[in-house]
Amino acid sequence: MKRESLVFAVVLGAVFVSALGVVYAKHESRKLFIELQALQNKQDDMDVDWDRLQLEQSTWATHGRIERIARTKLDMHMPLANEIVIIRP
Repeated sequence: MKRESLVFAVVLGAVFVSALGVVYAKHESRKLFIELQALQNKQDDMDVDWDRLQLEQSTWATHGRIERIARTKLDMHMPLANEIVIIRP
């Protein structure tokens, strides 16, 4: 009878420890899933920002804008035919 009680207590203890392990693993899994979702949302926000920045960069770097700035701020102009010098090697 004493041995059966000891085996029962050991099995009961193992079941209890196993149950605690399952609860802990489930909690960690949920915590990591929430963190994953937050990181994915952050990645989506960063992708939107990246697309916006690329669009802004392409707007700032258009040929027309650069030519307009060269004419107005730098006082540059397209060279006339007699101002062009071709250098041959």
